[in-house]
Amino acid sequence: MTTTPDWFDPDRPQPHLVTELPGPQAREVLARDRAVTSPSLPRAYAIAPRRGHGTLVEDVDGNLFLDFNAGIAVTSTGHCHPSVVEAVQQQAATLLHYSASDFYLPMYGQMCQALAETAPMHGPVRVFLTNSGAEAVEGALKLSRYATGRQYVISFYGSFHGRTYGAMTLTGSKSKYHKGFGPLLPGVLHAPYAPASLDFIEEVLFEHQVDPSEVAAIFVEPIQGEGGFIVPPAGWLARLRRICDQHGILLVADEVQCGMGRTGRMWAIEHTGVQPDILISAKGIASGLPLGAFLARSELMEAWGPGAHGSTYGGSPVPCAAGLATLRVIQEEGLLDNATTQGEFLLAGLRELQQAYPRLVVDVRGVGLMIGVEFPTGEIAGQVQEAAFSRGLLVLEAGPNAVRMSPPLVITRAQAQTGLRLFGAAVAEVADNVQAADNVQAADNVQAAGDGKVAAGGEIEAGGAVAVPG
Repeated sequence: MTTTPDWFDPDRPQPHLVTELPGPQAREVLARDRAVTSPSLPRAYAIAPRRGHGTLVEDVDGNLFLDFNAGIAVTSTGHCHPSVVEAVQQQAATLLHYSASDFYLPMYGQMCQALAETAPMHGPVRVFLTNSGAEAVEGALKLSRYATGRQYVISFYGSFHGRTYGAMTLTGSKSKYHKGFGPLLPGVLHAPYAPASLDFIEEVLFEHQVDPSEVAAIFVEPIQGEGGFIVPPAGWLARLRRICDQHGILLVADEVQCGMGRTGRMWAIEHTGVQPDILISAKGIASGLPLGAFLARSELMEAWGPGAHGSTYGGSPVPCAAGLATLRVIQEEGLLDNATTQGEFLLAGLRELQQAYPRLVVDVRGVGLMIGVEFPTGEIAGQVQEAAFSRGLLVLEAGPNAVRMSPPLVITRAQAQTGLRLFGAAVAEVADNVQAADNVQAADNVQAAGDGKVAAGGEIEAGGAVAVPG
């Protein structure tokens, strides 16, 4: 469905900035926000979105941006896809809420069945729906311990699993997520993520910290998200699966960010041929409405009974309607193939940019429309992010020193080309600034050296050379 909203002018440049950034109305939004909202919210830059269409977002001042964030990999089918909007409107006019935790909500079962049909594991699967990714992680953590009767779990450095207590404890990307909240959930251990060897799990954790017979699960992002869009090397996840099988440990794939078609497969782990025992999803699952899920092999989910886990709002009718529409759009509009095609185009263009700026662009990596560009420092990555924003391109930092690109799966070739051009201009601007700063620093170093010589009885000649009298 290609319906264009009344406000959107297809002939308008994409992007199109009509005010300074932030504009006057955006500054009002920022002022009100800073007065009343929690300072814990980690804002990236001063955009105040008003409405969106496809891969484009317009702010409250009428500035049109090309969105390579997708609301942090959430608006998988683009902003306000007409099929998703229609499904939401119809459901909202029929039934807004009835708790699936206590009653038989038809839409809940339909969404669970649709997700189960996509599961990347053989055999029957059962599904639990949540409001968010963090809730889905919490549920998967509870299920892992309940079904195995074991108390320990392992996750990885660089991982991000959420900010609720169990999810926060599993998270290993930044110490600031833990600061001030201890003690954290007991029984959680961490290991280095790829490309580091998995020997650490067997030779350190299992030898010195926990017997593998007491480990319930290993939680892993098949491609790390917030940690920097890190792609494991071939065979890494397969070996992790073998470690789990050897010791009766569950493998839990957290696909909150890398799933729902982002990598060109419905689930990122499908690229490896590895089957998880439990899979976690959220973000792009309902194109922007709050919905998450964890899928598990039936024998695991059947280990617990009524009351062991529940949710008043999880799988509410309107998000489920959006989720079902999202799955249909991904399939009917060939968005998996588009993610692969446009992702390969973007990766190729970014690698050319790396060749042009080898000292600034350290690495380009990714699969499909999950792409990370690494820079020498976090400060430089932040400068590139801001320079892109000033040109109307929305990207977002990830990890210690990377910038992530995760545009909606509906991105066109023309938009990918524009994104590359704008990102290249942002990198060029930062490269010029870095070079200018280096030149200033070099001049300062020469001057400082000269000052030292003068103090010792020398003098500075033209060009900065030092002449010492004989």
